Amino acid sequence: MSEFDVSIDSGNKGNANLIYILYLASILVGITSIVGVIMAYMGRGKGSEVLDSHYTNQIHVFWKGLLYSVIGVLLCAVVIGFLVLLVVLVWYIMRTVKGMQALGRGEPAVNPTRWGF
Repeated sequence: MSEFDVSIDSGNKGNANLIYILYLASILVGITSIVGVIMAYMGRGKGSEVLDSHYTNQIHVFWKGLLYSVIGVLLCAVVIGFLVLLVVLVWYIMRTVKGMQALGRGEPAVNPTRWGF
């Protein structure tokens, strides 16, 4: 067990994990990420510092992913946008999976406000 496990309420941990799952489901469904970010905003500030780092990570992943996607769509007019959208998809999946893994270990999200991987 990690030293962080004692500070995470299992119900809130399940909520944060559900948000990560909704983010991954949004790759196929689309709208589930909007539900997820609303849940992240509602959960932030109500749990431990570890959970708050995950909620912050989820909020940042949503908004940065949306920004990167809009840029990619705009750049599709000059063909490079398709490559940008592929990189955004890989970035989105990596940030979400890394967050899920850290949450499963009971650790805070690493640098939740960073722009890269």
